[in-house]
Amino acid sequence: MAAAGRRWFGRSQPADPRHDLGRRGEDLAARYLEKLGYRIIARRERVLRGDLDLIALDDRTVVFVEVRTRSDVQHGHPVETIDRHKQRRIATLANAYIRRHRLEDCRVRIDVVTVVLDGPGGQPEIEHFQDAFESPS
Repeated sequence: MAAAGRRWFGRSQPADPRHDLGRRGEDLAARYLEKLGYRIIARRERVLRGDLDLIALDDRTVVFVEVRTRSDVQHGHPVETIDRHKQRRIATLANAYIRRHRLEDCRVRIDVVTVVLDGPGGQPEIEHFQDAFESPS
């Protein structure tokens, strides 16, 4: 039986633990947002040469959600990993999505959800930053 993972030139490659961590964080973030009344309309949406983690509806606002996951905060809080370059990249991807789906007349914002898996009491700690940085224009 082949090992779990991606196939690359006929050989099986081990799964990337960061990918699994990110996917787990996205699942937790999506459930968290759904409990708040958001409706998830897309996950890992491929746009241009990038991915938008989650796209949701909050009432009548289209929300692009960047999810950042860490197993712990020993090397800093996950929100610290979103620098100006990453913010511009997310805004560019969001703008492309808006154009592709003809959503120019919709209200739009960009949120960030951080997930620390080893939170207090061993439970994941989830934080939600609404309108975290400049929304697409």
